[in-house]
Amino acid sequence: MKKIFLLALSLTAAGLSAQAQTTAAAGKSATAQAKAAGPQIQFEEMKYDFGSIKSGDVVEHTFKFKNVGTQPLVISNIGVSCGCTTPDWTREPVLPGKSGTITAKFNSAGKVGMQNKVLTVESNSVGGNAMISLVGESKDPNVATAEVPAPAAAPAAPATSAADTKEVKQKTKISDNKIKAKRKS
Repeated sequence: MKKIFLLALSLTAAGLSAQAQTTAAAGKSATAQAKAAGPQIQFEEMKYDFGSIKSGDVVEHTFKFKNVGTQPLVISNIGVSCGCTTPDWTREPVLPGKSGTITAKFNSAGKVGMQNKVLTVESNSVGGNAMISLVGESKDPNVATAEVPAPAAAPAAPATSAADTKEVKQKTKISDNKIKAKRKS
């Protein structure tokens, strides 16, 4: 009787455990589906390094993106970190699986030093706003770059005769962080 009771109890516990796991898995997949529903923007690159330019040069770069979501993606605005950067973007809705572009122009006039121009992409993406950036260095064209000259040849040793040469002996002793040198001529 005890064996039958224990067997029934263990089968009931196993059944409840399996049901709980199935319910939890169904809940997770429903959450995953809810996250994937809607438009979602995905960029090929988030940052473009334009390297080193002269102040006054204009840098232009096109960022490519894809809508990896399930509904059309609409970019409503692109905010910039300063007036020296102007964006242009795909204005029509980007259908799921399709691609679009954002072109950013940076005018470096009056800008010297390291630059990091951030563009905030405002859209209906389920991930919220995205940020892309142009980075690099703008150098003053009036400042010449310092070139390191090639090392000069060593000066020639003065000509000496055998009568002018003296034998010089030097003795060096190193002990306990002290260096002693004696020189005899």
